[in-house]
Amino acid sequence: MTARLKVAVVGAGGWGEQHARIFAQRPDTDLVAVAGRTPQRTADRAAAYGTRPYTDLTAMVETERPDLITVSLPNEGHFEPTLELIRLGVPLLVEKPLVFDLAEADQLIAEAAERDLFFGINFNHRYAEPVLRARKAIADGALGDLVFATWRFGGEPNFGTSPHANLIETQCHGFDLLEHLCGPITSVAAQMTDKTRTGVYTTLAVALGFADGAVGSLVGSYDSSYAYPGTQLVELNGTAGRALIEDTVARLTLQSVGDETRHVWQAGYFNDAARQFHLTFDRHVDAVLAALRDGAQPPVHARAGRRALALATAVIESFETGRRVAVPAGDPS
Repeated sequence: MTARLKVAVVGAGGWGEQHARIFAQRPDTDLVAVAGRTPQRTADRAAAYGTRPYTDLTAMVETERPDLITVSLPNEGHFEPTLELIRLGVPLLVEKPLVFDLAEADQLIAEAAERDLFFGINFNHRYAEPVLRARKAIADGALGDLVFATWRFGGEPNFGTSPHANLIETQCHGFDLLEHLCGPITSVAAQMTDKTRTGVYTTLAVALGFADGAVGSLVGSYDSSYAYPGTQLVELNGTAGRALIEDTVARLTLQSVGDETRHVWQAGYFNDAARQFHLTFDRHVDAVLAALRDGAQPPVHARAGRRALALATAVIESFETGRRVAVPAGDPS
């Protein structure tokens, strides 16, 4: 029998509950703690999942000695707690965005590397069934050579203090997924609008260039709604065919050039595991724990979070200067 891993969750918010749910329910993990900033909320979350509450990260680590800590905190509050945990030397899986500042991202990655620390980030879109199948179709040559790709994603706002929250905390999924499917982005040219909230760029459109010569577009918005069908859409168009991913988990359509017949994947009646967005995180955790037990690197290293931020920073530069901005290729993650 494989020993159960002790896991602690930092964060008692909405998505943090998905962290607690996963590690409390898995047969190969024990949820040993929930840590949060608000004592009562943290205590309530810990009680709901049969574990112990903490508001002091160092005390939690020294008492519980977890094998893994996962972090789900407000978007602009990631840096200090993550740095503290890295310096405590515990393997980490953190939520996106990594941080909002490249210097902070570089410090986190460097300090984790100095300690040879397991340091992953939860880009869970990669584990959606349509994405897995689209990636296989690309690898199998079903689409031929990719010529263009589009990403569109929009919903209700999640405002913080940054004027670029939509770009950094939401569209990071788009940057990560497009590179995961299409290879490195090498240039960006951006338009943004603050039409609905002065000084905050709630909607943006970016033209993309890829290393292999393909082009693409990314449209992201806080001025839309997650209630709309097709709020998230990915199109991958190649010389031999096209893949269309709808609402991340809802549907994959594959079609060959000149063929009016479409091949559609859609989750069946009993296939709840592939139908529900939040269960893409469960799939990612399967891969995370397998890598941790094997002494391997995380399946999605925190460097992917740094890469998404670098692309977002280039988009900001493009908008502010009115120029197309070249982007060096990032480390594979």
